[in-house]
Amino acid sequence: MTRDDAWNLLTKYNDDPYHLYHAQVMEGVMKYFAHKEGFGDEAEFWSLVGLLHDLDFGRFSEEHCIKQQEIMKEHGVDPRIIRSTASHGWGCTGVEFAPEHRMEKILYATDELSGLIGAAALVRPSRSVQDMEVKSVKSKFKSPAFAAGCSRDIIQKGAEMLGWTLDELFAQTLEAMKNVDVVE
Repeated sequence: MTRDDAWNLLTKYNDDPYHLYHAQVMEGVMKYFAHKEGFGDEAEFWSLVGLLHDLDFGRFSEEHCIKQQEIMKEHGVDPRIIRSTASHGWGCTGVEFAPEHRMEKILYATDELSGLIGAAALVRPSRSVQDMEVKSVKSKFKSPAFAAGCSRDIIQKGAEMLGWTLDELFAQTLEAMKNVDVVE
């Protein structure tokens, strides 16, 4: 599957500008982590997983991570992409299999966190992550009313899966997001 194929599939099921933006952010975050974690030869695969991870959310939010498996199978998507994208819904969407591969664990940990960081950026004067520091992320994380839809439990579990402290996860995800170029 090419990046264009993945984008066409994503936009067939999503037209909300925020979801398309988030997909591109996660595409870049996953590519960044592929290189950082020593999987540079799989960077394109990791980025496709990031791009497609919320494929079904626009139309089938009640069946998130379940419906996308069916959609991807119908479109002949690599079974590894299907499994990896679905695994980020473990524990909250009816997906019964936990993230196993390092890439799946990173997707699980960074998906919710990228939403929280993105929301934190929007309330900054710069409206950007470029000048954000970890202490800002920590402050927003500790405020349950801020970006209440971003599960702190999932972020914590993700850090534990990776063997990272929350500070390490915050710092690395923030750095990844600072290195993402999104076309709006």
